Amino acid sequence: MIEICNLLKEYDHQPLFKGLNLDIAKGSVVAIIGPSGSGKSTLLRCMNGLETFQRGCVSVDGHNLYGVLERDYNKGQESIIIKSIRRKVGMVFQQFNLFPHMSALHNLTVAPIHVLGIQRAEAETDAISLLKKVHLEEKAQKYPGQLSGGEQQRVAIARALAMNPEAMLFDEPTSSLDPEMIEEVLQVIKDLVSEGMTTIISTHEMAFARDVSTHVVFLDKGEIVEQGSPKSIFSHPQNDRTKSFLNRFMK
Repeated sequence: MIEICNLLKEYDHQPLFKGLNLDIAKGSVVAIIGPSGSGKSTLLRCMNGLETFQRGCVSVDGHNLYGVLERDYNKGQESIIIKSIRRKVGMVFQQFNLFPHMSALHNLTVAPIHVLGIQRAEAETDAISLLKKVHLEEKAQKYPGQLSGGEQQRVAIARALAMNPEAMLFDEPTSSLDPEMIEEVLQVIKDLVSEGMTTIISTHEMAFARDVSTHVVFLDKGEIVEQGSPKSIFSHPQNDRTKSFLNRFMK
């Protein structure tokens, strides 16, 4: 579903990714692990057009983002291709990014109404179903400031699902949460995985990555150092950098 080939990404002429390659099949669950600053968030943002890149291929369902993003930025508008990709590939961020002046329900309905053209009544019915899915239907009229961090992140997940995506990107979705709130968010993601949602998640939750993913990628300094099945990465890592990283988390 998502193909990345020979990806070059630079910041101020300093390369982050230097020829990165990664294939993500439909229905797979890919955990991207690695130290902070290794490029995990940037890689996810490249997958749905939030980051430009200098060379290579980022292809979503056959649509290559290379060149499209630069043209869009130069024109000051999003192309049909980018809009289509962002509908297919939902994203959940570390900091929730909810609209603070809107209720949970309104956060879920604004994009379906204004982007997909869905009637308000239908959008609200769908939103209530999604809030129920993340166990927050009783919080529909609450504002983000009235919700816990875990509740806000679950609303953010429901909001992404409101666009009916074919894949979900999670950028360290528990990194801003207190420990007691982490499991409630991870359980929602587990539920999505069990339904067959194509899922790509950057995370420091190693046990979650080991138990839920079908493929693990260890990223360090913009390089895929090692990748493979959860068993091969967590039980039999081959690279010394992978071993050193996992030793810090798996004690």
